[in-house]
Amino acid sequence: MDELKLRNVHLQQVQNQIRHKTDGLSSSTLVLRRGQPFTILINYDGRPFDPLKDKLFFRIVLGPLSVEVPVSVSGQPSPSQWSAILEGSAPVRTQPVSLFSPASSSVGVYTLHMRVETHGGVKSHVLGEFTLLCNPWCQADSVFLKSEDLRNEYIRNDIGLLFKGCPNNIDSQPWSFDQYEKGILDICMKLLQLSPQSQADARKDLLNRNSPVYISRVISAMVNCQDDKGVLMGNWSGKYNDGVNPSTWSGSADILWKWSETQFSPVRYGQCWVFAAVMCTVMRALGIPTRVVTNFNSAHDTNANMVIEEYYSEKGEKLSISKDRIWNFHVWVESWMKRPDLDGDYDGWQVLDPTPQETSAGMYRCGPAAVKAVHEQKVSAPYDVPFVYAEVNADVRKIIIRDGKILETSVDKDRVGTLICTKRPGPAMLMQDITSEYKTEMEGMPFAVSGSARDGGCTTERFVHQGIGVSLQLPKAVVGENLSFNVIITNNMAIPKLLRKYVNAQNKEYNRDPTGTFWETYDDLTIGPNETVTVEHEISFYEYMLNEAMEDCLVNLAVVIEDVKSQERVLVSVEFNISSPVLNIQIQNESSVIINTQQVATVTFTNPFNVAVSGDLIVAGSGLLEEKVQMRLTIQPRETMRRPIRFIPRMTGAKMLHASLVLTAQSTVLRGFKTVTVQAA
Repeated sequence: MDELKLRNVHLQQVQNQIRHKTDGLSSSTLVLRRGQPFTILINYDGRPFDPLKDKLFFRIVLGPLSVEVPVSVSGQPSPSQWSAILEGSAPVRTQPVSLFSPASSSVGVYTLHMRVETHGGVKSHVLGEFTLLCNPWCQADSVFLKSEDLRNEYIRNDIGLLFKGCPNNIDSQPWSFDQYEKGILDICMKLLQLSPQSQADARKDLLNRNSPVYISRVISAMVNCQDDKGVLMGNWSGKYNDGVNPSTWSGSADILWKWSETQFSPVRYGQCWVFAAVMCTVMRALGIPTRVVTNFNSAHDTNANMVIEEYYSEKGEKLSISKDRIWNFHVWVESWMKRPDLDGDYDGWQVLDPTPQETSAGMYRCGPAAVKAVHEQKVSAPYDVPFVYAEVNADVRKIIIRDGKILETSVDKDRVGTLICTKRPGPAMLMQDITSEYKTEMEGMPFAVSGSARDGGCTTERFVHQGIGVSLQLPKAVVGENLSFNVIITNNMAIPKLLRKYVNAQNKEYNRDPTGTFWETYDDLTIGPNETVTVEHEISFYEYMLNEAMEDCLVNLAVVIEDVKSQERVLVSVEFNISSPVLNIQIQNESSVIINTQQVATVTFTNPFNVAVSGDLIVAGSGLLEEKVQMRLTIQPRETMRRPIRFIPRMTGAKMLHASLVLTAQSTVLRGFKTVTVQAA
């Protein structure tokens, strides 16, 4: 009876994960957060464990790194190193032990070893693995976030909105971050292990993984596949036959699963919002507070002169001459962390951009760039602050040319970074404007002012010249309706003028210059002294639908007014998207949705087109549907489709059911979503 024998060790996975707020994360290991104690139970046979006679040691192993931790009978844990303390000093057969990790521990998959020393000898045991994550609930952790509401939003929330389109007609796309889906956390840990830094020097990489600055820089590169075995391959060609159209993705799990199942071959294909959403999933899974951010009218300044040149013909056709680009929208992420590597207070939100645009220290990645450094124009601060600053602040120089000669030039200081936004925290799926966190207000040019206003879904673009003022007024454009707009011309002089008016419409994609003109008109008009004239125009649904079928395509609409006598020209242009119809989702008894109880949702859609449409209806919902529901549909003109969807919620809390209808002939995706709060039984 006096021999001490180990019967088993219980890692108390359920209890520890609830305390560490990692419950719901799917992993083959125990999942813990650093800087917080966890308790294991050691069960002995034979005589009880006697802390006065017997000694207990743990060995914490992370790859080639390890630390030995003697178990203390009493005392306080050390904030700077691993420690273990017995709970109770009396001899017992079931011994609880609390283990403490410092808040600066490296993120990774650890192995826990135990050694028992008695007068009868020494015995060692391997107890199992645990995954250690960052801890925004711990004040000593460099990702600590004070607000519980914000921690829930930026760590625990697995649903969100991505904002696309144009600032005057924002398209809100639902996204399922899926960090609780089966195996996702293990895939995120594999992503760290496969990084070039880990492959080159595993020991150095693991030591550096105590820093969220380092981790975020690694993830920024690993989400794209330009330099490594990264997750996603970018494709902006419009040809996706050998992969998936980026517009059809609606969640991160399908992408990460596919990457894992294909032995970590890049998944085809992603564009900026897909890269950003996947990075948000990985960062939230690793315990780093993260949100997805959209910058509308995002500059890609190739020559770093802070000016984007745009060229137009005298008839208002936009020309592909400059290498600079303004993307109608660009999507990145912000992650919350301290920046001890920077002089000054640059803690807080950091821009990280996994879309492969430019290299940073030889790899396709961007950030972390402190949002405060961008706001303060501290362009010397690492990492990549000048690039991000240009994305939100560059000037736009519009140039009218004919036969290589410049006819007129104007500067717009307000267009780039006109709206920077993210999802507002909380259950309401709303937008939060965060432009002021990046930018201070800038004054326009004194003699040639251009700008835009958004009012009640109506866009007004205006340009005031010394002699002529021109505005372009455009209501919100919706698929199925004709496109109406007004050109408003003001004569600022006390003499009449003969004017020539050119109006030009081109289709374009969000990240490149327009292609050919699909609609144009021109005429002459006389305007009296100090008179204002409004000219109405209309482009029929049939004319723009032939050219505007692709999702994320837009229209570049430009007006050139020429004073025939002086040959002065005024250019006003606006780029806008045409809203697709949405799918409607209703849930029966939505105020009393109970876990593990069958519910019924109904997806409805009325076809607004004059032709029948066919496509695949896909309904998904993390924590609501075990597998996606998919069905083939054909809907006649003006017909209303109704499809019931049965689901059984498996998780409590705020969840989202989202539906997409992928139209075959139109190469577009129609969407709808419904959020629901699942209650405990």
